[in-house]
Amino acid sequence: MTEPAVTVGRITKAHGVRGEVAVENRSDNPDRWVPGGVVFDDDGRSFTVRTVRPHGPRLLVTFEEIDDRTAAEGLVGRTLQVPESWLPPLPEGSWWSYEATGCVVRTETGRTLGTVAEVLAYPAQDLWRVVADDGSETLIPAVDAFIVSVDLAGRSAVVRDVPGLTAAEPT
Repeated sequence: MTEPAVTVGRITKAHGVRGEVAVENRSDNPDRWVPGGVVFDDDGRSFTVRTVRPHGPRLLVTFEEIDDRTAAEGLVGRTLQVPESWLPPLPEGSWWSYEATGCVVRTETGRTLGTVAEVLAYPAQDLWRVVADDGSETLIPAVDAFIVSVDLAGRSAVVRDVPGLTAAEPT
């Protein structure tokens, strides 16, 4: 792909003998995983969804390009992406969770916690992995109870300073 890509899933294992794979879904778009849908792997290879069905917290997916277990096993661990331009439009003032990556995070009192290094997708909510200059990490649930504001243009975010959640203030 020649444009920025957004992660929509990760292949966790092969399932069965006919090329089906278990996919950890990281997409909020209900139309992402439908027959005929296309995703790309880390190397830019395209895969067309043949079938999809829920399986616990994951999806079981077959791709037109994968016909057997051996080929499916070769995909384990691969990240699946789509071009950023394929994302549906959002309402005014909304933003995609991946866009927080690179934002400098400060508490309401102005203390800098670090920069969002990664947005981790979990079933209950996303977590921001914030890394400080000294390498210390803070995991912040990306929910309204903790996130006060996000300024994508200014690449910054303000979070509540919650004891036990945000890193302790240096003494």
